[in-house]
Amino acid sequence: MSAANLQSEVQFVPRRSEDRGHADHGWLKTFHTFSFAMYQDPRFQKWGTLRVINEDRVAPGEGFGTHPHREFEIFSYIVNGELEHRDSMGNREVLKRGDIQLTSAGTGIRHSEMQHGSNPVHFLQIWSLPQRSGLPPKYYNRHFTDEEKRDVLVPVVAPVGSKGVTDAREGSGPAPVQSPVWLFSTILSPGKSVTHHLLRPSRGTQRKAYLHVIQTSGYNKGKASGGLLKVNKDLFLSEGDGSFAQGAEGAEITIENIGDQDAEVLLFDLE
Repeated sequence: MSAANLQSEVQFVPRRSEDRGHADHGWLKTFHTFSFAMYQDPRFQKWGTLRVINEDRVAPGEGFGTHPHREFEIFSYIVNGELEHRDSMGNREVLKRGDIQLTSAGTGIRHSEMQHGSNPVHFLQIWSLPQRSGLPPKYYNRHFTDEEKRDVLVPVVAPVGSKGVTDAREGSGPAPVQSPVWLFSTILSPGKSVTHHLLRPSRGTQRKAYLHVIQTSGYNKGKASGGLLKVNKDLFLSEGDGSFAQGAEGAEITIENIGDQDAEVLLFDLE
């Protein structure tokens, strides 16, 4: 195999759904990709600037009461149901499917996230580390329809200053993040595939990525089931599964839905 081909390969390390941290508190059913709260594993502290991926289901009338954050970029990806957000910046909003809410905590904020309406809320809570400290707190909201994400990778979060990114509280394009992290989302139909080329690293020769398949078929603390994806040649992922990835600029990640139902996938490209 030529040196060029070797450089273009992506190395994968799967993170199986059943191996994630998990807690069932009755009102909250949650999975942790990285160490969080009572789940601590020195092997899974962060991946580049990505620090938290929690897949949460919150029962009606429950949620996370007012609590502080600082020096984190915090974004919520709503899968189903409704989530009410309130914060010390005066923001109050009910988030629904398709919404991406991003709080740049900066020097410090207080916020709450409560289930809203009559149905449980299913969402992903994601944290990344900012490139700069001491920034003023900011709040952003973006919305992407299922149709927009159908069989394409849509950038829903991107670094501040990137093409198509604005500082507007609400608007089109990706939500701005103070981290070297791009987040792409797709709803992949059976038989369809999408391809992503790893972006240019700002230093060194390697770029990191992370894949996560959302548990859209329902809560399952056992071995992953539901949709089935093939990634590149020989990596297979089902709902709840994820994978760390690393490769050179331009290396391909191809995700193919080889199952019989839609699959909702998140792809992070980061440093």
